[in-house]
Amino acid sequence: MNSPVVRSRFRIREVLAWIAFAALAAGTVGCGRSGPDSAAAPPPSQVTVAPVEQRELVEWDEFTGRAAAVEFVEVRPRVSGHVQKVRFDSGQLVKKGDVLFEIDNRWHQADFERREAEIAVAQVRMETAEREAKRTAQLLASKAISNEEADARQARYAEARAEWLAAKAARDSVQLDLEHTVIRSPIDGRVSRALVTAGNYVSGLAGAATLLTTIVSVDPIYVYADMDEAALLRYRALILDGSLPVDDQGRVPVQLQLSDESTFATIGFLESLDNRIDEKTGSIVLRAQFPNADGRIVPGLFARLRVPAGPREPKLLIEETAIGTDQAQKYVLTLTSTNTTAYRPVKLGPVVGGKRIIRDGVRAGEKVVVNGLARIRPGMPVEPQEAPVMAGGASGPRTAAR
Repeated sequence: MNSPVVRSRFRIREVLAWIAFAALAAGTVGCGRSGPDSAAAPPPSQVTVAPVEQRELVEWDEFTGRAAAVEFVEVRPRVSGHVQKVRFDSGQLVKKGDVLFEIDNRWHQADFERREAEIAVAQVRMETAEREAKRTAQLLASKAISNEEADARQARYAEARAEWLAAKAARDSVQLDLEHTVIRSPIDGRVSRALVTAGNYVSGLAGAATLLTTIVSVDPIYVYADMDEAALLRYRALILDGSLPVDDQGRVPVQLQLSDESTFATIGFLESLDNRIDEKTGSIVLRAQFPNADGRIVPGLFARLRVPAGPREPKLLIEETAIGTDQAQKYVLTLTSTNTTAYRPVKLGPVVGGKRIIRDGVRAGEKVVVNGLARIRPGMPVEPQEAPVMAGGASGPRTAAR
């Protein structure tokens, strides 16, 4: 019994016995602490749910555009001379025919008076030759003049009349130059600043005329944007089907939003599309026209445009916060009759009025989880709470991202 081998075995058995006793004691303590509270399941997660809304609306394609004036004029003189007066203020609204500049007209006035005198001389010669020509037949009958003299009288009258007509044409040309010393606005619009001030010499030569100022029309105004190929094909298909929304004048409505606006409040119409697609960008230029009576839309401003992408028809909408991402799949969690969640893959459309159009995956009236999506999984029990309904919610589209 006192051998080392026997003592070693005894110690091993003793250690094992103590280990077994400790394990048994621990199990007994654990069982003693167990009770109804520790065995109970965790309470259901609180989530916010909202019904799938169905609404009749128009889907829109959205583009970025830039405003441009319907009319743009570079004001240049038609005659040369020194600027005598500038008759407008920078940025002023002007009407067609308003005087903008005056060029010193004294030389043109003198030339005009000289041409008037030349007409008077030519007219006297013509009248004298005409009287002689009228007496030709009587003198020829009485043989007072020869046939050669008769012919000469008729020729002198024709020559005098031609000289009178030439003097009259020269006078009319000088009169135009005299009138052009007063430079008037060719259109209604807003004038820029004067690029040439009083006292400066300006050239009126064709191709080298001095730029005096510019004028842009104000109302209406164009907005240009690039429409991508896919949107163009949809647009053409809608035209062929006759399902494109139009206004009471048969024009396609277009909505506009400036960078400082939160809504698309300005309504215009699609004026035209270009005749070809740009090979480099794969897009075509569209031009929309908008009213601009207050002049708020300034040429050159960036703007957002919305063009109808479909007819007015019922659409299903849910809150953006209800949409989850499962790898490449978009999904929502619907509420079942037993207050559990169900996984539904969905196909998304554009955002309209702050809500996302759902093309497939849910039905009108079904309730989807809109808040707390990250805390739950499909099949889990939940404690649903109805989302509050916002009074006066947006009824129109805000964006149309695809």
